[in-house]
Amino acid sequence: MEDKWPVRVFVSDDDIRRISLDKKPSNVEALLSELKLKLALSYDFKIQYEDPVFNNALCNLTDMSELPERPTIKIVSCVVHTSPSRISTSLSTCSTEILSPGSRGDQRLRQDPWPAEFEIPEFSVDINYRLRQGDLAYMKDGSLLKMSRDMKHVILEKLAEAMYKYMAYPQDYHFGHVASALVKAHPCLSEPGSPTGYCAWKNSLKFKMGNYRTKLRRSGMADVSVNGNRRRTDFPDGDPSSSNIKRPKRSETNFLPNFPDGESAVSLEKIRIELEMEAKKHLPDVVSVKKMMDQTFSLRRREIVEEQPPVNMMVERWPALFTETQIYDEFSRVASRNLRQQFYEALDTNTPRLIQIMKSKKGKVGVSLDGFLCQINSQNITATRTIVLRCLPLFFGDDDSEFYRTCFDSDAGEDFAQVPVGILTVIPEDDPNPAASLHLKPASIAVILEGNIVLDDLSTYPEAFCLLFGLMYALHLDYPKSMKYTFEFIQKILLNLGQNKLTPKLQTLKNAVMSS
Repeated sequence: MEDKWPVRVFVSDDDIRRISLDKKPSNVEALLSELKLKLALSYDFKIQYEDPVFNNALCNLTDMSELPERPTIKIVSCVVHTSPSRISTSLSTCSTEILSPGSRGDQRLRQDPWPAEFEIPEFSVDINYRLRQGDLAYMKDGSLLKMSRDMKHVILEKLAEAMYKYMAYPQDYHFGHVASALVKAHPCLSEPGSPTGYCAWKNSLKFKMGNYRTKLRRSGMADVSVNGNRRRTDFPDGDPSSSNIKRPKRSETNFLPNFPDGESAVSLEKIRIELEMEAKKHLPDVVSVKKMMDQTFSLRRREIVEEQPPVNMMVERWPALFTETQIYDEFSRVASRNLRQQFYEALDTNTPRLIQIMKSKKGKVGVSLDGFLCQINSQNITATRTIVLRCLPLFFGDDDSEFYRTCFDSDAGEDFAQVPVGILTVIPEDDPNPAASLHLKPASIAVILEGNIVLDDLSTYPEAFCLLFGLMYALHLDYPKSMKYTFEFIQKILLNLGQNKLTPKLQTLKNAVMSS
């Protein structure tokens, strides 16, 4: 049995560790992966080592043969700079500035959703060389590359790491997406007996991703550690391995992030208390509120995902979350999307075609839709948006009787305890409009969650619906069963979040919309 390989590591100026690896890695890429797991580092970095040839001066590590038997190395963080719009194709640069992992409030969140085109990462020099030679041979005579087990392991490990940058629990089509991209980038890896050319790669990726999550769980990564302590031979009292798995279900990019570097549950709770006091002031400091909401995001997500508190408790502990600005900011933190902009842009873009489709509907549903569609006013964008949103449940066969509620402004003490999710339109008592009216000039509009009014004094129905959708993500709430198709239409078709799996109803409407 080989002796362990000892390494002295400068993680930061005040964090110096001695670690032991099972064996000396064969290449720099493998060493980077081992250190990332062993040290629980969530950011990309380079390695410098003390070179005895130059009196232990630091040099960048490019080959494992350069390291002495018992090396002293230093972690050099790669700081990625992205544009404020978070364009996925923006260039990133690597800085040689040492970024202390212990710096207060340093929280690294996923910035981008799953890409439309998955970019295969760079492998080590020797792997890249062999792949290049294999691709040349494939272009010449169609011959496929014969890989060693170690080479396949390195490729799969790198792909799993690249996938984790977007999500911890990819779905079946994500694995197919990556496997297809791999074979497209390196055709010498195609499988001659597979109908797609990458079936075995897809299956191997699934197993490798599971193994990679196990390593991350041992390192303490929050989004996979939450599913630890499952029932097994040495832990018979745990939950069944497949029950109540806590993972993103609606393409959340930051489902359960780690605490910021240097922070703990205790330190973040102190910030939360300060945030609560500030938010309850008559005129809170919006800059301070935003900063503290950013800092406490990981604590808030841990409460929501692991403890699943009732909404009224969240209102009490996190009052700032139930404001318009912070609902949009929280959606951006969770899903890496600009909810307000994308919601209205997608709704306005698809409205003309949706109205055409709805007008062609026959039968009882068509009659019900006509009651709203006859009120269309091309000069009033709010009216048009409201009509489309009110017509969607009718079109899909959803039941909005409990979701869409109205009352007069003179009705005091109205009880909404039995309303799990809804929008309440408060109508002036002297409103001459009939019950089927759009009520474009209400006294106010409110959002109801679990029988509690959590937002009020809103001016339009589209605004209330958009904010309600943001709260469903922010609080990790299930869509109301009676409005399932309407909410999935907003998520999967309008906002393009997790759109690959559509029910027949949604797929039919999407085909009709895109056929224009």
